[in-house]
Amino acid sequence: MANRTRPIQLDASERTELEHLMRASSTPAGLSRRARAVLLMADGLAGVEIARRIGYTPIQISRLRTRFAGERVAGLRDRARPGRPHTVTARQIARVVALTLTPPPKRSGLTHWTTREVGRRTGLSYAMVHRIWRAHGLQPHRVETFKFTTDPAAEEKIRDVVGLYLAPPAQAAVVCVDEKTQIQALNRTQPLLPLRPGLPARQTHDYQRHGVTSLFAALDLAHGRVIGECRPRHTGDDFLAFLRTVARRYRGELHVILDNSSSHKTPAVQAWLAAHPRVQFHFTPTGASWLNMIEAWFSILTRQSIRRSSFDSVRALIQHIRRYLERWNEHPVPFIWTKTAEQIIAKAVRR
Repeated sequence: MANRTRPIQLDASERTELEHLMRASSTPAGLSRRARAVLLMADGLAGVEIARRIGYTPIQISRLRTRFAGERVAGLRDRARPGRPHTVTARQIARVVALTLTPPPKRSGLTHWTTREVGRRTGLSYAMVHRIWRAHGLQPHRVETFKFTTDPAAEEKIRDVVGLYLAPPAQAAVVCVDEKTQIQALNRTQPLLPLRPGLPARQTHDYQRHGVTSLFAALDLAHGRVIGECRPRHTGDDFLAFLRTVARRYRGELHVILDNSSSHKTPAVQAWLAAHPRVQFHFTPTGASWLNMIEAWFSILTRQSIRRSSFDSVRALIQHIRRYLERWNEHPVPFIWTKTAEQIIAKAVRR
C-alpha cells in the first residue's frame, strides 16, 4: 500500500533552529517536544514510532506534520487561546486606581489601602484589585524615605565636602570621622542555627542585653584604612581624645569631614582646633550626615560583623569590633565617590 505520509524536508537554517529549540533550557517544554518531533519526521521515522518516543498520539503527530508543512517553524509555537471575556470595565479599573491614589479617610484608621479594603469599596475581588495594581505599578504597602536638608548653608557645605571627595588635596590627608553610638552587646538566648542547603542561618528573636559601647572611627579617604576606638560614652571629651589620636597619625595638613553633632563643637574642641591650625573641619549639612562616607563603613560593619553576632559582655563586643578593624585594615578598600555636588543639591536641597 502506498505511503501517504507527507515528507518533511528541512533546510540547514530550519534544522539549526529546531535543534536549538529542542535543547535550549529556556524553551517551553511543549515547544521543545514539537521541535523534536519534527526533527524525527525529517529523519524519516514513522508517525507511530515518533508518537511512542515523544509521548503523543499518532493523530497528534499527523496534525503536527500538517501544521509544520503549512507554517514551518513559526507554526510550532503556542497559539493564542480564547479566554473568558473581560468582566471588569474600564470605569471600574479607573475607580480602583483613583481610590488607591487617594489616602484612606481618617475615620478608617488606615494609613494605606489593602486589596481587600479596596475590593469591599469597589465590589471587586481582592485578586482582581491586585491584578489592577500590578498592571498600573501600584504598591500601596511600600514606603520609601527621603529627607531635605534645612541647613541654609547646605549648598556651600555640599560643594565643600564633595570637592574633597572628588579632588582631594595632593599634599594633605582627608578623613571621614563619626561615632557609632549605643552598639548593644546582645546575647541570643539560644545558639545560632548554621546555614544549610536550602535553609538560611537562623537566630532567636529574643536576647539578653549586657550593655553598650560607642565606636569612634575615622576612614582614610585615600587608602580606605579605618582608625577606631571604643568608648563607654560619646561626650565632647571622648571625641576630643579620639581626635587627638587621629591627628597623631598624620604629620601634615589634615581635613576632617564630620557631621553637626554637639560633641563636635564643644569649646574644648574649638580651642584645640585653634591650637592646631593644620587640622580643618568640614561639616556636612544639617540632616545630611549620610554625606559622610564613614556612614557607609558603619553599615558594612553592622551587616558583616555585629548584627548576627552574640556577646555575653561589652568586653567581648569590643574585642570583636577590634578584630574586625584589624581584618579590614589588612586589606583596606578605598571608597570611591561618584556623584557631583550639583546632582546631590538637586535631590537633597529644597529650593
